[in-house]
Amino acid sequence: MSIEINNESVIPVDEVALQRLSIYALDHLHVHPDAELAIVLVDEGAMEQLHLQWMDEPGPTDVLSFPMDELRPGTEESMTPAGLLGDIVLCPQVAISQAETAGHSPLDEMLLLTTHGILHLLGFDHAEPDEEKEMFGIQREILAGFALAERRSK
Repeated sequence: MSIEINNESVIPVDEVALQRLSIYALDHLHVHPDAELAIVLVDEGAMEQLHLQWMDEPGPTDVLSFPMDELRPGTEESMTPAGLLGDIVLCPQVAISQAETAGHSPLDEMLLLTTHGILHLLGFDHAEPDEEKEMFGIQREILAGFALAERRSK
């Protein structure tokens, strides 16, 4: 997997953890090992501009996904083709605020948002109740599996 992480924000982020999670999630979803993903971390001002430009909504948001090759999850029998997954843009300041509200660490929130962004790149959505149930179920499955794998590796 080619995963490029670019932290343009003023907040230090555990980029290695984001990369490990991304590899785990893409492997879990049977995405071709030659797929490419970019993760950009931006401050609130930059995120607010992107949010307004692409979603026509004011204020910064936590994560935006910009799919490229419209890849979809593969299966054990048939991986996705190699290609450009796209870009995930995360806002650490919003993630920190959401982590405080949710009662978990900022890193846990960043991992959740990265997983959420990857799922959006692969065509998942949560506009309808059945879509939300499927997407959030897969999101929980990935995060739980990753946490278990991380504990085993220590």
